[in-house]
Amino acid sequence: MAENAVQGGAGDTPSAGDTPSGGRPTRPDLAEMVAPLLRTLMAAEQPVLDAHGLTMWAYAVLLYLDETPIRTQAALAEAIRADKTRIIAVLDDLENRALIARRPDPKDRRARLLSLTEEGRRLRDAVQTAIQKGEERLLARLPAADRDGFLRGLQALSALAEPGAGDPGLGTGRRPSQ
Repeated sequence: MAENAVQGGAGDTPSAGDTPSGGRPTRPDLAEMVAPLLRTLMAAEQPVLDAHGLTMWAYAVLLYLDETPIRTQAALAEAIRADKTRIIAVLDDLENRALIARRPDPKDRRARLLSLTEEGRRLRDAVQTAIQKGEERLLARLPAADRDGFLRGLQALSALAEPGAGDPGLGTGRRPSQ
């Protein structure tokens, strides 16, 4: 791992496909770099979630419903990459706490439409603010230009990994033709 570490300053970062003459890549794999960071971020989020009585899945639901106020349970589960049968308990808890509302879809009574309540919005905002304060302390360790570039790149890669965005391994980022 250490021998794969990138050395040097700005401009020395290898691009995709850079390999020395020996054939071994000059940088660690993305998962090798991102997985420890993800574990650290999740561990930092957990006390905030615990303080507000939320699980990571419940927080994911609150975040997603803000982007798309009304979804069916199955579509929500797919969007946040949760098992549609296991997400029901999370939705039941959020509904019991008046953080979300579920109502039958008038077009299909078997389906449930979901929406974030005002209390759900307040809780989501408080939790997200607390989480991002912690993230800012971590990001502050980077020079401003690196921080901005990191966030832009992470947002771009995250969008490529969204359901329906195509296979990120294809390198196009375009959706497959219908």
